[in-house]
Amino acid sequence: MLPAAEFTAPAGTRPVWAVAAVIHIASAAAAFMLALRAPGLMPLVAWCGLEGAGAAVLGALAGLPVWWLLINLLFAPVAYALLGWQIPAPVYLAAFIVLFAVNAGAWRHRVPLFLSSSRVTVLLAGLLPHRAEFRFLDLGCGTGSLLAGLEERRPDGRYDGIEIAPLSYALSRLRLRGRRAARVTWGDFWRADFSRYDVVYAYLSPAPMARLWHKARREMRPGSLFVSNTFAIPGAVPLYSLPAGDRMRSTLHVWRM
Repeated sequence: MLPAAEFTAPAGTRPVWAVAAVIHIASAAAAFMLALRAPGLMPLVAWCGLEGAGAAVLGALAGLPVWWLLINLLFAPVAYALLGWQIPAPVYLAAFIVLFAVNAGAWRHRVPLFLSSSRVTVLLAGLLPHRAEFRFLDLGCGTGSLLAGLEERRPDGRYDGIEIAPLSYALSRLRLRGRRAARVTWGDFWRADFSRYDVVYAYLSPAPMARLWHKARREMRPGSLFVSNTFAIPGAVPLYSLPAGDRMRSTLHVWRM
């Protein structure tokens, strides 16, 4: 096993959406109290903007991920604008369902939808074992584009993906339909058995990396590879890092177990 600092899985962590909700309540209460003390000072849309700015600042102090800071900043102003458009209620419901279906991982694991680039696919194909029948696992495989690309380049392997977002899972099933060596299952990647795989790939977010490293070191076989796209593992130095040279500035961090 590669020597590295020990990590323990965080226990009892609060869901990020709950933290964001508490922050919005606090920021809205502060903006409301200011509005009562200075009536007529600013129009309502300006107060909404002030609430969003306060929520973004509080979110940064609370350590929320970057995308949640953007949500905090824009939530109140966008809600105010949408109310002015008199959009029917079913449209709001449909938009929420689609958003949840695509980004269920962000709600449960603080992992939004990230799609690996074609340059990343090429780099990963070069990291795969030279022997046939190796097994590759993509944690949170999104629409299945990476699995499809790897199977085309190395059809002698076996490619599994796990996806928890319903719409992304459905799209990946359609993309991989009829492929012999690639498949996707719906579920939680924390329940996957990493010991079955020669290469485990993750393109997630900074939030779960310490816990994921703990799981990988506990389960993966000696000699297998753990690869993280862009997001490093705190305290664990990779064997090497490979810049992909794509527009997202992706870098593959590789650890040999």
